[in-house]
Amino acid sequence: MEQLKEKVLKANLALPKNDLVTLTWGNVSGICREKNLIVIKPSGIEYDKLTTDDMVVLDLEGNKVEGRLNPSTDTDTHLHLYRSFKDIGSVVHTHSTWATIWAQAKRAIPAYGTTHADYFYGDVPLTRQLTETEVESSYELETGKVIVETLKDQKIDPKRTPGILVASHGPFSWGNDPEDAVYNAIVLEEIAKMAYHSAKLNPKIKEIEDHLLNKHNERKHGVNAYYGQNS
Repeated sequence: MEQLKEKVLKANLALPKNDLVTLTWGNVSGICREKNLIVIKPSGIEYDKLTTDDMVVLDLEGNKVEGRLNPSTDTDTHLHLYRSFKDIGSVVHTHSTWATIWAQAKRAIPAYGTTHADYFYGDVPLTRQLTETEVESSYELETGKVIVETLKDQKIDPKRTPGILVASHGPFSWGNDPEDAVYNAIVLEEIAKMAYHSAKLNPKIKEIEDHLLNKHNERKHGVNAYYGQNS
């Protein structure tokens, strides 16, 4: 768990370094599947003051196992994603500017080009709006549920589309481990910015053709992927 704490701390510190958070608006968690324990950032602590000792360890039901501070207020969202998708190793939530603009506008991010296709297979999806009852009952848990609902209803593979926009809220991303999840959060923010400016420059823009979308995504993530170096 100490190694996971270090990775989660490093990932959290990467958020402000990559302009993904303002003030304390974000969090990263990671999971140890062997022990069914997660490590997550404490709530409301400034990034430049974080240490490994500040990281909070919880079981998958949200019970605190280790740590002196309160976990992130988004903990129940993270936990629901881990319980729902066994391949997810880390979850990132930010209010990064460009992705949040799309979330507030209640629009999915269209796949306009190959940069998008390299990392997200099709649109970055948008959840439905939470109901008043959902917000008032168990807001953070219901946020996790609406993310899972959206992915399942739209038959989206979370491994091929490693992020989503929660309507009126902001982006959540995930990955194999904390470093990978932050990487995907960086990509999501960049393609959100690219898509916004592309649509402003050409209001008649159309989404990328399927054959080009498939080619770019498959060459990085498909069975016969050939991007990068052989290990």
